[in-house]
Amino acid sequence: MIRVTFYTEITSSWCYWAEPAWAEIKQKYADRAEFQWKIALLDAQSLPVSVQQLEWFYRRSGTIVRSPFMLNSGWHEQGLKEYLSPNLVAEAAKDLGVTDDRVRLAITHAALREGRKITELETALAIAIKAAPLKKSELKTLAQKPEIEKRVRASTAEFHALQVSQRPTFVIENGIGDKAVLSGTWMAAPIAAVIDSMLADETAYAAWAVHIGKPPTK
Repeated sequence: MIRVTFYTEITSSWCYWAEPAWAEIKQKYADRAEFQWKIALLDAQSLPVSVQQLEWFYRRSGTIVRSPFMLNSGWHEQGLKEYLSPNLVAEAAKDLGVTDDRVRLAITHAALREGRKITELETALAIAIKAAPLKKSELKTLAQKPEIEKRVRASTAEFHALQVSQRPTFVIENGIGDKAVLSGTWMAAPIAAVIDSMLADETAYAAWAVHIGKPPTK
């Protein structure tokens, strides 16, 4: 089996633009690959310094992806050094059984399309419980637990250990030790090409094992 890991951040516009590709490859390879997403928090140098700068980034990315709409900057909270609360809520929902994309996508949509203040914990919680059958009190308690933040920071450290800086980043691995890192990729085609190549190699190795067996030890 192939494993695909999507490193993402709730407020990242490029991660938002990559969501259709993520949905497409999940559907295309549903029976041949395992999929997971992990939070890679934006660091201070990656954050916009003003609404004006954020909107400039939105115009740039929106033009590149040929979007018929511009993203909404109304969610932005100037002065924050990281956007922790919405990411903690999305991560906490996993421990309550919502391991798919529903909560994460709902919070992202509320921010980048509707301009809602998702950096506020109560707002992020309200969006989450509308997106999935969750109890607000349970989700809030969990989102504020140190182990959830520890897990988010650990996955962010994993992201940095890849020695990349762009979100989204996709890591594709197979059962014979191959590993590919696609950083900044937002379209499905290159991800699919890597998966196809890795699947072909796995099949070839299986055939090789049948015909040749294990290598000699001496």
